[in-house]
Amino acid sequence: MDRRFLLGVALMVLIALAPSILFKKQPKPVPVQTDGRTGGQADSSPVAPPAAATGAAPAPALPSVRPPDRPSAQEDTIPVSSGLYRYDFSTRGGRLIQAVLEQYHPTGKGQGKAPLALLPADGALFDLAVLAGNDTLHPGDWTLTASATQLDVTAPVTITFTGGDHGRTVQLTYRLHPDGYQIDVGGQITGVGPNGGMLLVGLGHGLRNTESDSANNAREFALVTRQQESKLLRLQSLDPGETKALAGPFEWVGLKSKYFVAAVLAGDEPAPRISGAVLTALPIQPGYRKPTGAQTWLSLPLGADGRFSFEAYVGPMEFRRLKAVGHDFDDVNPYGWPGFRTVIRFFSAPVRWLLLTMHQGLGLGYGIVLIIFGILVKVVLWPLQAKAMRSSMKMQELQPEMKRLQTKYSADPAKLNTEMMALYKTHGVNPLGGCLPMLLPMPFLLALFVVFQYSIELRGAPFLWLTDLSQHDPYYIIPLVMGLSMYATTKVGQIGMPPNPQMTMMVYVMPAMMTFLFAQFPAGLNLYYAVQNLAGLPQSWMMMKERVKRNPIQKK
Repeated sequence: MDRRFLLGVALMVLIALAPSILFKKQPKPVPVQTDGRTGGQADSSPVAPPAAATGAAPAPALPSVRPPDRPSAQEDTIPVSSGLYRYDFSTRGGRLIQAVLEQYHPTGKGQGKAPLALLPADGALFDLAVLAGNDTLHPGDWTLTASATQLDVTAPVTITFTGGDHGRTVQLTYRLHPDGYQIDVGGQITGVGPNGGMLLVGLGHGLRNTESDSANNAREFALVTRQQESKLLRLQSLDPGETKALAGPFEWVGLKSKYFVAAVLAGDEPAPRISGAVLTALPIQPGYRKPTGAQTWLSLPLGADGRFSFEAYVGPMEFRRLKAVGHDFDDVNPYGWPGFRTVIRFFSAPVRWLLLTMHQGLGLGYGIVLIIFGILVKVVLWPLQAKAMRSSMKMQELQPEMKRLQTKYSADPAKLNTEMMALYKTHGVNPLGGCLPMLLPMPFLLALFVVFQYSIELRGAPFLWLTDLSQHDPYYIIPLVMGLSMYATTKVGQIGMPPNPQMTMMVYVMPAMMTFLFAQFPAGLNLYYAVQNLAGLPQSWMMMKERVKRNPIQKK
């Protein structure tokens, strides 16, 4: 049974790694025809994507996607600042052209320690366009007048942009809050006709790569949409210039990196109001092999009076902030892999909550929190694991009788099974009791793997010589400690066991294999696993003494 346990551990590790390789299937978007020109620009006439094969409502017609451009000399920048952020708005269309997160810093080499700038230099959010009949208006290109030249957000404040062109006017209002990254957006566009139209909101073309592991962060660039569940479309799954349309309606749509997101939410309307989304992959940037950006447009219905409103979130994916937004927005960073996500979230959500509560409530560093958490898990599982070990001992004691039955009924498998079950019942042994409880810590291990990979709260969390528990140990000290602690636990657990060459080999092979596999995993995960092993040594020693006492013949 101990051999089965170790094989079970190996299987759980494979389960943790395999989905990221095997399950890369993305939500199937609706294709949109393009004219095939370089840069992914669509034809100048509006494009009407067909209905999705699933029967969802078709995505509305969207305008041609303009390539990203830099601000013109005529526009002014309006900074709006709080202790959390500085949002820079442009008088050209009232667009958001930069979001600086004051409490975060880039970790990439050569990016310095200045506050983190989330948008690329040529990026912009909330570029506006309107489809009205056969006309396409671009208020995002109009020069507007701002109600202030700068604002300090110490209480909720509002900034308004107004202007017009050829008898059509736009009023665009942003309401910002000092203690959060939510933005309430509303306004009115006149001159679009009596039947209203469709408002198009630009979500930019991506976020800056701000992480030290730039390749891993680039893989996390994705468009996430929410209907009954969250669906994720990685930008690297697109070809340069490829255009795809996603048919709504959606509660929210966001462009995300590993730790940050820019999203539009439909608000508190009775039904989702984001009709669809279209994105066109940009050319491949130097240093990458796949696209890392995509020009993205969202569509919302525009009433006959030209009024519109929606919510936005531009900032870090901090769990408690996302949770407070509502609309299941905390799932904008879907944990786990397709097919395993529901199971992983069942464990990862409470694990994440407990770690954050211990850190914020007790004021402890995440390294200490992980040590305490590892010990707590071992204490909680102690009775079950002791029961499993004793069950394994009983199975060991029954080996002679089991071999006798196997010899006696070798030609009658049905009779052998009956006699074996009777033997187990007589001695009160559960043949699976020695294996299943030993695997109980594995879900926590998988949950912590996901939590450390994707939780911004752990980004940059230091411990001893480690500068970031969410990254691997650059000196590989913690993985080695983890491997040695695993070897010690397994070695002690084999004292008093009958000689078994296969088991002896596993004592050495499993720790070596796990050390190799975990070397590039987050240091916090290795720390937790090492604490688990060390905290389990007393129990292994006690069970070993009990085994030797029950089987003195195996003492040597």
